[in-house]
Amino acid sequence: MGLSTRPVARPSRRTTQSSPALPCVLYLLVVQLQPCSSCPPVCVCSSSEVDCSGRDLAALPILSSLPSTTRTLLLLNNHLSSLPVMAFANLSSLERLDLSNNYLDNLPAGLFAELATLSDLSLRNNSLTALDRHILQGLVGLRRLDVSLNGLAVVPLGLLDKQQGLTWLSLASNRLQALERAAFEPLMNLQHLELGSNPWECDCNLRDFKHWMEWLIYRESYTDGESTTWGYVDAVECTLPKDLRGRDIRTVPVEMFNYCLQLEDENGVGAGVMSGGSPPCARATAAPSPESTVVQTETEPPDCVKQRYRPVSVRRAIGTVVIAGVVCGIVCIMMVAAAAYGCIYASLMAKYQRELKKRQPLMGDGEAEADPEEKQISSVA
Repeated sequence: MGLSTRPVARPSRRTTQSSPALPCVLYLLVVQLQPCSSCPPVCVCSSSEVDCSGRDLAALPILSSLPSTTRTLLLLNNHLSSLPVMAFANLSSLERLDLSNNYLDNLPAGLFAELATLSDLSLRNNSLTALDRHILQGLVGLRRLDVSLNGLAVVPLGLLDKQQGLTWLSLASNRLQALERAAFEPLMNLQHLELGSNPWECDCNLRDFKHWMEWLIYRESYTDGESTTWGYVDAVECTLPKDLRGRDIRTVPVEMFNYCLQLEDENGVGAGVMSGGSPPCARATAAPSPESTVVQTETEPPDCVKQRYRPVSVRRAIGTVVIAGVVCGIVCIMMVAAAAYGCIYASLMAKYQRELKKRQPLMGDGEAEADPEEKQISSVA
């Protein structure tokens, strides 16, 4: 009666390494995840670009299923008039968004809040008449912004405060009459600015912004130890006043705006409409109602003071001195030429008078010689 010594059965290595159920689980996961990264039927998708342009879309297609690798989203040439707040919430890797040539008239404040990597945003040729000052919140990587061909009448303070990296901006073909310098001062790296085809009023409201444009154009940039000037602004042609109509405000001498400082000293900053112009901040704020006069008086001065004239460069002073020197030189040359001409004319007249005096005695002698001959002829006769 010996005890059985059969070895205990051990599970095979193949059984421990793989299971028939594992491929099934993976397959089910793939099937479940596949709809989450599908392309909308009206769009054409690639690994990094989604093109929904020119599809006559009146509503935004469902974008929540787009792949996370999407870098470019094209929605131009459609009929979009509004966008939901969370329309682009899941597109955290988006770098370019084109919404141009639509009918957008209002954009919710947090529309682009999740697009931290977006560098190129185009809202060109829409129906935007106003922009919320927080509309660009979250766009910390924005480099290029196009809001041309809209109906914007003002650029609100605070809109560009977080856009220090912006290098290209277009506000052309809107209804802008004046711009506040304080709204653009955060754009320390701006290189290209388009402002053409706006009804600019070249009065005191545009004076401080004129100084800022000159800083943008003539500021110095240091590369490898060498300083260069850079910055581009297209033509800012005046519509009013009439004597400046069609003239680029950058060619208007800064001395023509000296009266603005006098009017501010006489009436106070933000004192209201003045003859020939108004203080830089008067048009940015609406006329206060009688009930809110006290509140407006307390809140307006900081914005107004923020925009007061501050010299930004000595180039204008040097240019004024050079121009004055050239004008004085031309006047001096003209005076010298006039004096020389007078001297030459006087010398010629004096010479003519002397010649005339020399000829008079000769004429008298001729008559004296002629008399005896006439007398002799008469006697012979």
